[in-house]
Amino acid sequence: METALSLDGVTKRYGAFAAVADLSFQARTGRILGFLGPNGAGKTTTLRMILGLVRPTAGQVRVLGETDARKLRRRIGFLPEERGLYRRMTPVGVIAFLATLKGMPAGQARRRARTLLEAHGLGEACDRQIRALSKGMAQKVQLLSAIAHEPELVILDEPFSGLDPVNQQALEAIIRELAGRGATVIFSTHVMQHAERLCDQVVLIARGRKVFDGRVDEACAAAPRRLVLEGALTCNALADAPGVVRVVHEPAEEGRTRLIAELAAGAPVQAALKAAFQRDLDIARLELKEPHLHDAFIVLTGERDAA
Repeated sequence: METALSLDGVTKRYGAFAAVADLSFQARTGRILGFLGPNGAGKTTTLRMILGLVRPTAGQVRVLGETDARKLRRRIGFLPEERGLYRRMTPVGVIAFLATLKGMPAGQARRRARTLLEAHGLGEACDRQIRALSKGMAQKVQLLSAIAHEPELVILDEPFSGLDPVNQQALEAIIRELAGRGATVIFSTHVMQHAERLCDQVVLIARGRKVFDGRVDEACAAAPRRLVLEGALTCNALADAPGVVRVVHEPAEEGRTRLIAELAAGAPVQAALKAAFQRDLDIARLELKEPHLHDAFIVLTGERDAA
């Protein structure tokens, strides 16, 4: 499979401060890549370097085979984190205008704008001014503006920010459609559920450096499974059980205690459960929680250690 994007040892410094340091990864054609990290990790700086808006201090970026993405603007779609539309224009006017800037003929651009708006539930808003639309509708218009010219590479910076659950779901569908027709989609987000549902690949950065690059299931394997017990339990009931590396206790309903036991990587849950039953613990409820991408994010970025 072809590579749509590659970064090799990319660094961006502002004086003595390294916003991004020695960052390398690749994005395959037709795949969805989630670019994840805490606030201030260097995500937006990296996206701007990919787009050629900011030059790296060191390293190389290749986009669709070129080292300068500014030459490929007709083949790239970009939704910036900072939203902004011409408030007195209509959705049709905005989308058509921006599509013509990407090389689409004016008549075709207007037809394309109406087709997109109708396909995504905004047909009735085609000719209303942007200032009369809801925030979610306006944000959808801006996204459609970024993809109207059918780009090969789509870069979305925090696209889910400020959207209600219905519009978040609609945006997920659009991202899947883009990948389905062969476009490569790269989006940054701090909402792990979207990345977990959508991504073929995730890249996590923290403090400007890459801490993970791979599949979602591989990332989740870096986080511990958790055995949750509720009942009349003492705080140290599982502290020395086989495979248990950390125990957190908290109050539960009806005066019970909840113990959350983190298991070592690869440790079988049966050993911890056997220890619990051998100690004749008064267990009212038990549950095994498999890790999600949010858990992996906390572990891999070191956010738990910093808390």
